[in-house]
Amino acid sequence: MGLEPGATNTLTVVVDESMTADRFGNTGVQVLATPMLVSYFELAAHQLALPALEPGQGTVGSHIDVRHLAATPIGMRVVFRATLAGRDGRRLVFRVEADDEQERVGEGTHERFVVDMARFMGRLARKQP
Repeated sequence: MGLEPGATNTLTVVVDESMTADRFGNTGVQVLATPMLVSYFELAAHQLALPALEPGQGTVGSHIDVRHLAATPIGMRVVFRATLAGRDGRRLVFRVEADDEQERVGEGTHERFVVDMARFMGRLARKQP
């Protein structure tokens, strides 16, 4: 795997109604929801790892530890960053950060594992009733 510590991926999104706490049941709270913050952190890390994977490999999230530091309203841009902090065999550890147009809104760490997708899907299939 050619992914080295320090490699970074960024993605930029504009908060819309579908991403708000209101949509997750917190009625009237029209700001970026924490589940969406987590989702974009995972996506940024996954996208960083993708080009370095061998055919038939994928990554799966295994741990996330983040703080949602500030609210971001609808219409504001958020930049999400995942930086590979370390590797240990199949385990990838990322530092994740998010900034809106005014301040840091989230930060933490995210862990993913490189998996053989055929084996992973086979184990999943055995769980099906």
